[in-house]
Amino acid sequence: MGQRPPLLINRLDAERLQRLIDAASEEDQAVAEMLGNELSRGVVVDPNEIPDNVVSMNSQVQFTDLTRQKQMIRTLVYPHALTSVEDALSVMAPIGASLLGLKVGDAIDWPLPNNGNTLLRIDAILWQPEREKQYHR
Repeated sequence: MGQRPPLLINRLDAERLQRLIDAASEEDQAVAEMLGNELSRGVVVDPNEIPDNVVSMNSQVQFTDLTRQKQMIRTLVYPHALTSVEDALSVMAPIGASLLGLKVGDAIDWPLPNNGNTLLRIDAILWQPEREKQYHR
């Protein structure tokens, strides 16, 4: 695997994500394992210590798939919120798992299920719960 920028993760997100990983179905096991690896290499901090340029859960993120030259805006959500958020991207989807903890300007080389890879770059965080002091979303 290629580039792996440092990660900063909200403690509440890390706790919720660990429960999600532990309960992952066989179908979600590969993504759960990648997400677990990302959590274990991340620096976990209290929610009020998350800078406003870091992707946390429920952040609306503008990012570019540099492999396909495609810019997207998605909100990183837990799987149960997929149907209630218009531009939702599940943290249990390969691309969703890759975004967590990155900061604006970071790029990450990430494996895809079809044995491919993609290079993603964080362009902007349009909305972030910690910036709005919404620590329990």
